Amino acid sequence: MQSLVTPPALLLVLAMSASAEPGPRVTTDTVEYCGSLAARLAGMPAAAQEPSRRLAAEGMRLCGNGHVRVGIAKLRRAVRAAQANTSDR
Repeated sequence: MQSLVTPPALLLVLAMSASAEPGPRVTTDTVEYCGSLAARLAGMPAAAQEPSRRLAAEGMRLCGNGHVRVGIAKLRRAVRAAQANTSDR
């Protein structure tokens, strides 16, 4: 079976996608990523509105209690809800 992307081409694609981002980004299921999402959410105008506020609080509580993956899922939902509230205006 032939590979669709050769190793040098794969490295080139990874390097190009990494350089497209403005700065380092935490994308693993860690408590640091919880903080990164919370900081991103805090900068959004609709973050204080429901359901974003409730989802964010629940996500941070879950992250703090060691349920990081579920907490991240809640924080991501909070970000999406805040983005939806902003676009509704």
